[in-house]
Amino acid sequence: MKSFTDLGLSSELVKACEKNLCWYDPTKIQREVIPLALQGKNDVFAISPPRTGKVGAFVLPILHALLETGPNLDTFFACVLTTSRLLVSQINTCFIILGSQFGVKSAMLHESCNKEFQANQISKQPHIIVIDDAHLVLNTPFEQELFEILARTRSERSTFLFSPTFTERVHTIQSACLRNPVKIDISSQYSIVDTLQHQRYPPNMGRKVCYLAYTLTERTGRTSVVFTNTWDSSLRLALILKKLGFRAIPVTIYMSQAKKLESLNAFKTGEYNILLCSEISSRGLDIPAVDMVINYDMPVHTNDYMYRVGTTHANAVISFVKSFELK
Repeated sequence: MKSFTDLGLSSELVKACEKNLCWYDPTKIQREVIPLALQGKNDVFAISPPRTGKVGAFVLPILHALLETGPNLDTFFACVLTTSRLLVSQINTCFIILGSQFGVKSAMLHESCNKEFQANQISKQPHIIVIDDAHLVLNTPFEQELFEILARTRSERSTFLFSPTFTERVHTIQSACLRNPVKIDISSQYSIVDTLQHQRYPPNMGRKVCYLAYTLTERTGRTSVVFTNTWDSSLRLALILKKLGFRAIPVTIYMSQAKKLESLNAFKTGEYNILLCSEISSRGLDIPAVDMVINYDMPVHTNDYMYRVGTTHANAVISFVKSFELK
């Protein structure tokens, strides 16, 4: 396994990784992306599952390039778009922890900030701006918004696109913003392990809540993440399960960041042993390994099934499958 030094990162940055974040060995995606990023010859399109080190794969090359530019840099250098407030906070924190000792400044902007606060952050001339709720920017038709952002960057820019899965939507985005990209796909190397237990039940859809309650009762005390396809379903199920005496707590996309972290910490500490969420609301959550994933609603795409399992490192998966979904 190559070290961060072998990848070409500066010794100062490597020391900061080891001292501040205990990053000693690069992950697979970091070993693939960082050398390409340091060359700056191509845009990069990377498919990598959750928890494989995607943040470090772009944070480190950006900081390395900033250090090479020199400490007197006083212009905007990089913009990071991400899809949740939790992710934007994690990414910004990473830039601060690794870069502040070198004089690197970053600003975090999100939808709940008023315009005055955002203007104040930008007036401090940060080198890096991290913006959340990119899924709103990239909603159809997203081309105009995306091109407006790209038009304000230098023509010789480097652009990196990271995704845990490859969908038609992701393909459209990469076609719009990347130029002659190098594609890196390590998703097959993180496929579901053979020892994972998969069970599926075709319950009467009108009684699916009863089947969920029965499943959880049969496995009392185990930690579970219940996935639905919408945030309101997660909230409704959490309320029903609480009424039935289960220690269940929801995480929804409309919760504030503080509330999401509060719910997740309550799940991590064992105050609650059932977490209810959808793919969108779980993006960016550091969900610990759990005993069981329950697909209350089956995901539309196969890749989303992989995401649910990969995010949680579950030991078993139980899916409530409609008859027409069995194929």
